[in-house]
Amino acid sequence: MFLILFLALLVAWFTGWIMFHVAGALIHLLLIVAVVSLVLHFVRRKAPNS
Repeated sequence: MFLILFLALLVAWFTGWIMFHVAGALIHLLLIVAVVSLVLHFVRRKAPNS
């Protein structure tokens, strides 16, 4: 789920950066949230079933 969120936010950031060429804080905030979701994806791995 976090990997899908990462990809969606990354695409939204890239689209906003290319289409509108906005260098504002909100566009870069999307990138930060995308990276945080990617890190959470790798940190919160499912525990193996015993």
